[in-house]
This record gives sequence, structure tokens and C-alpha cells, in this order.
Amino acid sequence: MKTLLITGGCGFIGSNFIHYALAKYRQYRVVNLDKLTYAGNPANLIGLVDDDRYRFVEGDICDPATVGPLVAEADIVVNFAAESHVDRSIMGGAEFVQTNFNGTYTLLDSAVKHGVERFHQISTDEVYGSIDEGAWTEEWPLAPRNPYSSTKASAELLVRAYHITHGLPVVTTRASNNIGPFQYPEKRVPLYITNAIDDLPLPVYGDGSQVRDHLYVEDHCSAIDLVLHQGEIGEIYNVGGENDATGLEVAKVILKRLGKDESLLKFVTDRSGHDQRYALDSSKVQALGWQPASDFRVAMERTVDWYVENESWWREIKERQDYKDYYQRNYGNR
Repeated sequence: MKTLLITGGCGFIGSNFIHYALAKYRQYRVVNLDKLTYAGNPANLIGLVDDDRYRFVEGDICDPATVGPLVAEADIVVNFAAESHVDRSIMGGAEFVQTNFNGTYTLLDSAVKHGVERFHQISTDEVYGSIDEGAWTEEWPLAPRNPYSSTKASAELLVRAYHITHGLPVVTTRASNNIGPFQYPEKRVPLYITNAIDDLPLPVYGDGSQVRDHLYVEDHCSAIDLVLHQGEIGEIYNVGGENDATGLEVAKVILKRLGKDESLLKFVTDRSGHDQRYALDSSKVQALGWQPASDFRVAMERTVDWYVENESWWREIKERQDYKDYYQRNYGNR
């Protein structure tokens, strides 16, 4: 039985991948290392508490004393752990540097010492910056434009260096904007859905024209799975959903699905340094046999319906004082 060390497994994408991996592979054991920051939620994995193939460890990927023993028993490390919200990184980047860069270093250093079979770094399309037309291939220069994406790009360079210098078997995936179950409601799609349910304004940045590609999280998990098992060591793979939409289009689709009026749209001051457009060329991972299963309509409908059906999950978060304080700081004066 192989052991997968999943870091950040109580977060959005990490928890979805744990569900995916344990459902697909009876021969896998998962150890989930998560610091349980504001966005880490053990409730995402409540259904696995009685599965003897799953173990949760609360801890920090920046702590070698915690990381070392866990990496020593792992065959594969998949690093989802990250501070990931651009708005928070603009307000203060120290935690992003600590977790995204220093934490990745700690994991890589331990992975070399213990000779793991494979190290998979989960990254983002935001490392490329912004593109007016066309789509990024994996060879495109990195040009991050905010503190979050800069720390993710820096982490990628560390991963590459450990592969070249130490021969660590690594792969990296760069994904577009994920949507789906368990996404913390500070991110645009779940924020819009939960606000709309409560007849609260949907804060649309600027004129709402910024374009993002929307990838259903289950499709992302299947791509990670494929690259983890069939991707070439040392390579990077773009993973895009081919579901482009502007922020305004996303808001309108959500309102329509919920039967809400567009009077809930509220145009607010744009994000500082806001990237205008992201677009990935995913032909490299598609050559391995991957295709996204959910188009934009299906992905959005499944996502909206999940939040409608799981109100207790997100309402508990949005009623916390730390969430209310964040929302007020970020949107209260816009």
C-alpha cells in the first residue's frame, strides 16, 4: 500500500483530491498535513474519519520537525498547501512568503533526504501574469504581478532547482481558476453564490470585464492524478477548463441559476494591479489523455447547487467574526 502525503488537505482543492484519490485507489493510504488556517476546514473530510486509510495531522509545512517524519513514511508528496487569496496578499504578503516559499523549501529538503518516489507541486496559471490574447504554453516566461502569484512562481523555481541539483523526481501542474464544493467563500464564485442566496450585493471588480478560465475541481483532480502517475519527471503541465468567462458573466449566471435579480450586482473599486485575462494551452496534459468533463454551464450549475444544498457548511464560516472582519475590510468602503 502506497502512502500519499497531502499537504493542505483541509483546503478546497486538497480536500477534493483526497476524496478523489481514496475513492479511486483502494491501495493508497493518505496522510493529510494541514495547519488549519482560516481556510482549512476539517469538515471537508468528515466522511473519512472512519476510513483506516486516512490520517489527519495538524501541523505546519514550515516546521522540519513535523514534516520530516511524515515525508519519511511517504512514497509520494503532493503539495497543495498555500496561502492563495490575492486580495489578502495585497493587504500583507508575509504569510504568503512563509507558507508558499519557505514551506515548499522545507518539504523539498525533506523529500531529498528521504528519497520520495515523486514530489508533485500544485501551482497556478497566475504565475504567468496577464495575457491579452492567445494562451500560455508551459514554456511561457513567468511574470507574476501580485504577491500571491510571485510566491507561487518562486516556489516553482525551488522545485525545479531541487530536481536539477538533487535529482528529486518532481512534476508541477499549473491550473486555472477552480470552482466546486468546499471552496472558502472569500473567493469570487462562492462569495457571489452565498451573497445571492442571502440577497446581498455581489461585489464586481471594476467593470467586471476581467476574463478567467473556470475549471471544475473534480476535473482538476483527474488531471493531477494523471500527471502524478503518467507525467514526465521534471515537466510542467497546464490544466485549463476551457471555460472562459468575465467576472460580470459569472455573476449573472449565478443570479440566473438562483432566480435572483441583477439589481444585486454592485460594481466596486477594482483590485490593485488586477490581471485582465488568463488563458492556458492545455494540449500537453491533453496529450496524456486528459479532457475536462464539465463545460462552463455544467461546472457553474454543479457549483451553485452544491452551495444551495450545503448551506450549513458555508453559513458557519460566514458567521464567524474573522470572516465578517475580512469582508468589511475588503468590501466595506468600496
